Amino acid sequence: MAKHRAAESDPTDFDAATAALTDVTGDYTIDVAHTRIGIRARHAMVTTVRGAFTDFSGEAHLDVQKPGASSVSIRIRTASIDTGQADRDAHLRSPDFLDVERFPEMVFTSTDVEQTDDDTYEVTGDLTIRDVTRPVTVEFAMTGSAKDPFGNTRVGFEGALAIKRSEWGLTWNTALETGGWLVSDRIQVEFDVSVIRSA
Repeated sequence: MAKHRAAESDPTDFDAATAALTDVTGDYTIDVAHTRIGIRARHAMVTTVRGAFTDFSGEAHLDVQKPGASSVSIRIRTASIDTGQADRDAHLRSPDFLDVERFPEMVFTSTDVEQTDDDTYEVTGDLTIRDVTRPVTVEFAMTGSAKDPFGNTRVGFEGALAIKRSEWGLTWNTALETGGWLVSDRIQVEFDVSVIRSA
């Protein structure tokens, strides 16, 4: 396989290597434009419906030397759910599910961070949905760090969390004639996060 010389690399080439920064300790904010908070659930026992929240904010403190001193908080506007289908989104915003008029936000606030591998962290915290707060643990992998062309220090993370929605009061469902349920109780929340160090 031919090697690419640095002088010939294309800055838009997704395969171009980016050197990781040696120390990313500091305070950060989530870059909403380059972050995705997605969800997926089984529908009618046969397909997977995917969507995302499009309105959210968050802050993080990263401590490379003492990972346990790191922290993160994320606030998600529930009305921003988007699965690409207007009728389904309206149902998800209704009292049957997120009840966005009464509960406009979902919140995650970390309570502990543990480094489990070179670039892997278990983030434990409180997840609040519909005013119900329960502890969860998300495994995050650090996907990279770099100085962008605008002088910002950026760090990327990916993670996923599987929960039972019924534990947060999202219990609406319809039984299928062939057995099972229209909407799975188990849903997955997916995080592709880019954070920028605060000035």
